[in-house]
Amino acid sequence: MTSPTKISRTPYDPGENPAELLKGVDARTLREIERVERSPHMFGLTFGKTLSTAYIHCLHDPTANASETWEAWVAAMQTGSALFASATAPEGATVECMIAHEKRTVPGLGGPTHFTDPGTWLQAFWLAIICRDQPRMTQLANVPMELLRGSEAEFEEYIYSWVEALQTYWLEGEGLGDKLVAAFDGTNPENLRFVGRELMLKILYPPLNVFYRFITQDDEEFDKALVQAVELHHDYWTTSDEERSEDLDGAVALAPLALACLAYDAGRPITVESEYLPENLLDRSWLGEFPT
Repeated sequence: MTSPTKISRTPYDPGENPAELLKGVDARTLREIERVERSPHMFGLTFGKTLSTAYIHCLHDPTANASETWEAWVAAMQTGSALFASATAPEGATVECMIAHEKRTVPGLGGPTHFTDPGTWLQAFWLAIICRDQPRMTQLANVPMELLRGSEAEFEEYIYSWVEALQTYWLEGEGLGDKLVAAFDGTNPENLRFVGRELMLKILYPPLNVFYRFITQDDEEFDKALVQAVELHHDYWTTSDEERSEDLDGAVALAPLALACLAYDAGRPITVESEYLPENLLDRSWLGEFPT
């Protein structure tokens, strides 16, 4: 049996009253969620807030052992999916979305906005995988590429092929290999326009390699790629730049975690142990705890 590879996150100081802190964070996040029924154009900010709240819970609860942590992750997943449900609904229509234990009536945005970009789509899709919500994965996989391109946000071209590859994989469509090759080709650091070389090599590229090893069903190479992705995540957020260690985005390796969840559900061995991959999210311990 392969011994586990342990990759520790930089120690986090929870402060004097972490329970009170988390209670306040959750209350503010709920207020953000409640306003999307009145102001759907704030969806992007609300989604960012819910994801940050999920990360904050994992800083205090590294294995995601508390029910409040699971609730925070589900709320983030629900908000990300609702964002795209609203964007794909006609203007003037409404969609019913479950967010934070309540069914909410959200106005349709009727098309792309500045926050319906491929980066937001990837975050929403990763969350749906982590929460094992297959209907929402299917909903997101059917989001048209025109909507993502219509955001007019500046992204490297590779990301559109990456999104298409994931959509094709989940919907069992044709051309997965070609789309993945196009995504790989677009990550060449020499051709980058909008992101730095370090961000590409340590954060954006590794999930493509992990996914490739997953679909080729090479357990050993998948495990190596996953370990490397988590190590690079740690290096990027804690070693390379001291200021980054304060950034919540480094608390969890979102894309590697989602891909590890896919592999776990497929019965693949996962040897890496890390706070970046919270144990109870990876092994779906909370699944079915409450309707999502």
